[in-house]
Amino acid sequence: MTLEATNRYDASDILFFSHLRWDFVLQRPQHIATRWAAHQQVSFWEEPIHDATSPRLEIREAGPVTVLVPHLRPDDREPDHALRLMLDGWVRHAGIHRPVGYYWTPMMRSFSDHLPYSAVVWDCMDELSAFAFAPPELWRLEREMLNTADVVFTGGHEIYNAKKHRHANIHPMPSSVDTRHFGRARRNPAEPDDQARIPGPRIGWFGVIDERTDLALLDAIAAARPDWHLVMIGPVVKISQEVLPRRANIHWLGLKGYAELPAYIAHWDVAMLPFALNEATRFISPTKTPEYLAAGKPVVSTPIADVIRPYGEKDIVWIAEGPAAFEAAIAAALEEEPTDRLERADALLATMSWDSTVARMQQLVREATGTRPYLAVLS
Repeated sequence: MTLEATNRYDASDILFFSHLRWDFVLQRPQHIATRWAAHQQVSFWEEPIHDATSPRLEIREAGPVTVLVPHLRPDDREPDHALRLMLDGWVRHAGIHRPVGYYWTPMMRSFSDHLPYSAVVWDCMDELSAFAFAPPELWRLEREMLNTADVVFTGGHEIYNAKKHRHANIHPMPSSVDTRHFGRARRNPAEPDDQARIPGPRIGWFGVIDERTDLALLDAIAAARPDWHLVMIGPVVKISQEVLPRRANIHWLGLKGYAELPAYIAHWDVAMLPFALNEATRFISPTKTPEYLAAGKPVVSTPIADVIRPYGEKDIVWIAEGPAAFEAAIAAALEEEPTDRLERADALLATMSWDSTVARMQQLVREATGTRPYLAVLS
């Protein structure tokens, strides 16, 4: 038996490795994987759940995407061994040959780096090492990922500027938008019952509520303007429910499905991005910015770099730091006739659909494939 290096390439399969679960808030991973599945067989590998008496792989179909959830024993001391066996079993079962390995987290390379990839992609959508409870080894694994990946995408321009000198084939792919979906809000859909009881004016948010959310800012705005009502939609993660400000005019409505969001935002007066200014938000590129705009709403944001550029610089989004300035910006947004601002927003949104973003990604991945030697086993 001999080994021969070839450049044979089969791009029919792609393995996504995600730290975010498929059934969590619908965001970048789901948008990208679903569109990729229109052309290729797509497997979406999630982080393990430690709840099994013996290792097993949960397999389910989510539309065109196959979602894979490994279940491990709570006391498993060598999870990579079990994960590798499960992954290899899935690759054989699905008939996967020379897949593209597409990573949102470098943490999963340890059990999957042996596969004969046609290309390795790292989609650095966030600076994960700056998030709460980030594993201490993440910095080292990110360095290794940069050395391993054939192409690197970033979730925004700020994080691209921080990493562009560290890889020869790195490209900014900032948050995009499904304008058709969120444009439904402009057609005045029926209002959900749990929001209909809330008086106006309403200033709303949807998204994950965590250490990146400026809870003190929300509390200050609600205290200063008891006539305004803050509508907060989304799951609370990594922080305790006890730290959430509780006032009569702050309404915590919990997680809603992606399909429901246009009906909620349609009945807001202003949409907001109340991000704290900390290490966890330094490089974020909030997907909800273009989603709010596609819904036709005025938007007020704290000074997040990827919101300032381009939305603030193009006078599409109000940028305000601190409670007094944020309150003043909301007041201005409530009073303004939005026609000119919406026209500028729509012109920008026309250039940033998820369809076009994923098409650019696919072209760059195609160009990167075939550069890796393929060890074909010859008998």
